[in-house]
Amino acid sequence: MAEAYIVAAVRTAGGRRNGRLAGWHPVDMAAQVINELLERSGADPAAVDDVIMGCVSQVGEQSTNVARNAVLASKLPESVPGTSVDRQCGSSQQAAHFAAQAVMSGAMDIVIAAGVESMTRVPMFTPSALPQKNGMGTYISDTVSARYNGVVFSQFMGAEMMAEKYALSKDQLDAYALHSHQLAIQATEAGRFKNEILPLQVRLADGTVPGDMHTVDEGIRFDATLAGIAGVKLLQEGGRVSAATASQVCDGATGVMIVNERGLKALGVKPLARIHHMTVLGSDPVIMLETPIQATAHALKKAGMKISDIDLYEVNEAFAPVPLAWLKALDADPERLNVNGGAIALGHPLGASGTKLMTTLINALEQRGKRYGLQTMCEGGGMANVTIVERL
Repeated sequence: MAEAYIVAAVRTAGGRRNGRLAGWHPVDMAAQVINELLERSGADPAAVDDVIMGCVSQVGEQSTNVARNAVLASKLPESVPGTSVDRQCGSSQQAAHFAAQAVMSGAMDIVIAAGVESMTRVPMFTPSALPQKNGMGTYISDTVSARYNGVVFSQFMGAEMMAEKYALSKDQLDAYALHSHQLAIQATEAGRFKNEILPLQVRLADGTVPGDMHTVDEGIRFDATLAGIAGVKLLQEGGRVSAATASQVCDGATGVMIVNERGLKALGVKPLARIHHMTVLGSDPVIMLETPIQATAHALKKAGMKISDIDLYEVNEAFAPVPLAWLKALDADPERLNVNGGAIALGHPLGASGTKLMTTLINALEQRGKRYGLQTMCEGGGMANVTIVERL
């Protein structure tokens, strides 16, 4: 079987809700990422076999196959197809897995895996006009409800359950959130995101185009303090998690180009990384956010590796209890985790976050001269993807 190589990776800087990317139609934002991947790889646009794009809220401006619409808005010819993937927060990580599987099988040679989410223009929990039945914004059947004794599936409840199960105090969660901002500040000021960020012209929600470029993740609190984080209202009475210890609503688009050996030869470029292993797993949808722990253990076993073999980890900061519980359960090294900050500071553009984390991970491995990186993220419904990449 052929290998799968990443030859280009890029992301936009995250935009706050109603912030500096709010005026971008998600299709056009995604098209800019596609164009940049073509530019960085030097690929003939007609040589791209497919575009697989993650997106969670596939409604409104992100409906009717956002991937195909992004192709039509890009420099790709009409002959290039596109398909959209929803594996909740892991949607674009799954897009990368599908792309890798396509080139490894030999069915395709050059595939773009990407993700987009404008949480300003298509707010979370708006895929349906039906009455909401649970905190995920999804609408479960009576059969599923009966299987889980009528328990409401809620990511917020899951975060509290994680904190309780792994004995994580509110003080620990608050300190972790501050640390995420501090790492993101350090990375930004040191220019460590420069190579991975595609500058986009600022477009505000009211249609204003100020003329400057958006190059810095808008969610970073450069004045963050522990006292300020600790003072934010809890998401539920008597709980431990607040908006300050949860990922930020974010607008953004991201993508990677994945090829096999034939694709490498056609492009005449050196790969950035090789996809070493891929796993996706499901577990309890009630606690919901715990699956990255089981999925990582499963992935390491199948890959014949130990957690100590992994040089850097990107574990999506959907809520602070997720990476902290992951560290605790796997006895992982906190110095290797989310070394440039995570979604608490940088934002979580839902369906775009998978290839966002992959882009940041590959760049961090390059900058630090490290070999293996692992990324994982919790996903609605109690799922998780795990990808292990090897820097080349």
